[in-house]
This record gives sequence, structure tokens and C-alpha cells, in this order.
Amino acid sequence: MSQFTIASFNVKNLIGPDQEYYKFQSYTPEEYAWKSDWLADQLVTLNADIVGFQEIFDEASLRDTIASADEIGTANNAAAIPGQNKRYRHRAIFDRLAYRDYGDAALAFAPNLHDGAPGQRRPGLAILSRLGFDEEPQIIQALDTPLHIPFQTFGGDEGGSYTIQKLSRPILKCRVPVGDQVVTVFNCHLKSKLGEYIRSDGAAFPVEADLTDYDPVGRALGAARAAMRRMAEAWVLRGAIIGELRQSRPVMVLGDFNDNENAVSSEIIAGEAPFRNYAWMLRHDAKHRADRYSDAENAQITEDIEAVRLHSAEKLFVRKSLRDMVYTSAFGGVYESIDQILMSRHFLPEWQGHIGEMEYFSVLNDHLTDGSHPEAPYNKLASDHGQIMATIRLKGE
Repeated sequence: MSQFTIASFNVKNLIGPDQEYYKFQSYTPEEYAWKSDWLADQLVTLNADIVGFQEIFDEASLRDTIASADEIGTANNAAAIPGQNKRYRHRAIFDRLAYRDYGDAALAFAPNLHDGAPGQRRPGLAILSRLGFDEEPQIIQALDTPLHIPFQTFGGDEGGSYTIQKLSRPILKCRVPVGDQVVTVFNCHLKSKLGEYIRSDGAAFPVEADLTDYDPVGRALGAARAAMRRMAEAWVLRGAIIGELRQSRPVMVLGDFNDNENAVSSEIIAGEAPFRNYAWMLRHDAKHRADRYSDAENAQITEDIEAVRLHSAEKLFVRKSLRDMVYTSAFGGVYESIDQILMSRHFLPEWQGHIGEMEYFSVLNDHLTDGSHPEAPYNKLASDHGQIMATIRLKGE
């Protein structure tokens, strides 16, 4: 294998027909057929070796969509790929056109622990791999030990704390063999920016949900709760990433981060960027104003940070291509990238220990609108996210 492709695909609420997933929301058989067909077309266009899916309510619907993609892809091959009687059949362009089906692919599905009765469903996620899995996939959602985050106020102990015991949605970890390497792939879908409101005992709904009695302060607190949960979930994911990097394992993280790459939650997942030079910085245990880190300590600190840092496929592409028009989400006139693919330095050509590098980054976003166009409801029925894919070429192949 000389290269592989890896993609992230938020399908927007994939579930079979006539099943109420959220309150009063379901697909008619016709809507489901339309949606499944659109998703299958996108999957054929991606033609990715590894795909991380988000917002999957049931595995059966995903398998149906994959089977539809294989039917479409097989038909495309018959129309586009020349037979053995054609002298030009070995041209590279036809290798690019060829669709490889998922008949022998491995599929890991992670249901959501919070999934409930009709109208109160909660989506999970999945990873599809033509390359199979090297180990049994792992699901991270219920924490063995609750995450307890204490705060201090100017050195005092009255700062309070924040605690979570379960993530809002699972994190799926799979070990995927690529060439003579095994890459750890994490698929995630962090808490959205939708406000998290408290419903009082006996109340039919939270007071902040009543938009006829608009409560801007209460809704702001709901957004703060959502942000805290999203950052806590990012920290849990970061811990799992570090566990792999400490074993010198190549890592790729993909999914719906529900934040752009400069947000705090995304920076938690990716890790710190090192300063240019720590030798000018006061030591943590400085005894006088000239007590700074040495050149040797500067090198050691920089290496320690770089060893566990992840890098954005999108930004690597932008740097290489001078393009800056990548977006995967549109809402209220704001176009931004909240779906991401991050990778460890094993895929940076400038690092001497690299195993490969990203050749290209693709985004399928022509279907996105900000809701202002007449066709918007149909596009939202398809997916309200763009799909992203990174093409990785392995070293020495």
C-alpha cells in the first residue's frame, strides 16, 4: 500500500423510516430513501479507506447506506473503467476513477449510553475501515472514575468544581493497519454549542426554552454549561491520545468537534504549540530575575511538547496550497470548520521519524447553505456538515 485516505462524515441523524428520534422528528419512507441515497452518493465520491461517521442512531441504517454506496460504485465502475480489451486500461486516471467496495470492510459501531425511548433518542458514531482493525475497537463514554475539575479563586478553596461521569456522546478508538504500520484512529462528536438548560422538578420544560419569554442571561448560562462540558470531553479525549503517543503509536483524530481549530476545546485535543524559545523565560522555581531556563532545558521542553502535539490536516493543506476557503458548517451566515482531522507528527515530513505525509485534503461542501435559500430544507435533510478527507502517502512506498 502506497497511500490511504481517511474521512470524517457527520451524516445528520441517520435512522430508519418512521422512527421518532427527537421529539416529533422522524423520516417518512420517501425521506429516508432520499437521504440514504444522498449519503451513499457522498460516500462513493469520497471513496475513502477509513471513514468516521457521526450521528448514527442505528447500525442497520448505516449498513444499508454502505450497501447502496457499493451498488452505485459498482455501476460507476462498469461505466467508467475500460475493459481488458482497451489498450489504455492501465492509465493512472482509471485507478483514480475506480471505486473499491466495502464488502470486506470492518465496521465498528458505538451506540450512545444516553439513547432512550422514541422521541428521546441519542446518536452514536462508527468507523468503517477497508483495512480492517488490528485490535478490538474500544468505546469511551462512561468514565471509570468521574472527572472532577476543582477551581481555586486567587489561591482560596472557594472556587467550586465541575464534575462529569459520562460523555454526551461516545468516543470510538480503533487500531487500523496501514502498510507495515498500525495507526490509532479516534472518532469523536463533542458536545454541541446548543445551550444546556436545567428543568425544574415537575416542569414540562426549562424556562430558558420558552422563546416567548426570552431569558438572555439564562440562555448564556446554558451556553456556558455546554462549553464546559465540551472542554471536559476534549480533555478526556486528550488523555486517551496521550496514552497512545506515550507508546510511540501514530495517531489520527477525526470527527465533529463542534468548535473551530482555534477554540479552547480544539486546542486541548491538539495540545500546546511550543514557544519559539524558553531560554528567555523565568524558571518555574526562579530565585532571582535572571534565573531562566537553560538552552538544554529549552530543547528538552520543546521536544516534550512536540512529541505529543497533533496537527490539523486542514491547516497543513492551507499552508501547502495557499487556500483558506475550507468550511464544513454554515449557520446564520457563519461559515466555519467544525469537523476536523488531526494527526500526530508521524505524518509530518519534516520530522525524522515520520511514516508518511498528507498529500491532499478534500472537502465536499457544495451542498451547504446557511438556511437562507429555498433548497435549504432539502440540503439539511441530506447533511448539515461538509465531509472532509485526507490523502496520506506512506514513506518509502
